[in-house]
Amino acid sequence: MHAELSSLLNQARAAIPDPEAGLPLEAFYFVSSLAPMINVDLLVKDPAGRTLLTWRSDRFYGPGWHIPGGIIRFKEKIAERIQKVAESELGCRVQFGNEPIKVQEIMNQKRDVRGHFISMLFLCQLDGEPDPSRKVISEMPQNGQWAWHDAAPSNLIRQHEFFRGFIDATPPL
Repeated sequence: MHAELSSLLNQARAAIPDPEAGLPLEAFYFVSSLAPMINVDLLVKDPAGRTLLTWRSDRFYGPGWHIPGGIIRFKEKIAERIQKVAESELGCRVQFGNEPIKVQEIMNQKRDVRGHFISMLFLCQLDGEPDPSRKVISEMPQNGQWAWHDAAPSNLIRQHEFFRGFIDATPPL
């Protein structure tokens, strides 16, 4: 069995030419079913103390507001992932503290795929303006849209409930 497993793993490695660029979805789901994922979350505050959140609606978390975040890729520095999250979710770069303000384990005992994360929360401020085309403009936000919040909304995704106090009480950077 060991030789067969080694052969299968070698085939999988050959099918993923550049893991530093990210994994194909099937490989990511497989890896996330075997090991915790490490991610960064961006607590973006403006000078008035508001928090920038993005709308999420997917099969893992359902609809709700969440703190922008992303999983660190193989051999990727934390600072690189923070900027890539800011650019991909907000359309601009951020400034951030050197250390996370919170490290939190997130675990969903009922889920085998994407069921265990180690999350590092970084306090950030925008280094520019967020992409205006992604701003919420209707009563019903669309996946990936952003909005400023004076306090944590009631429809924060359940997995980010432990961030509620940080959203409400953390002063800007």
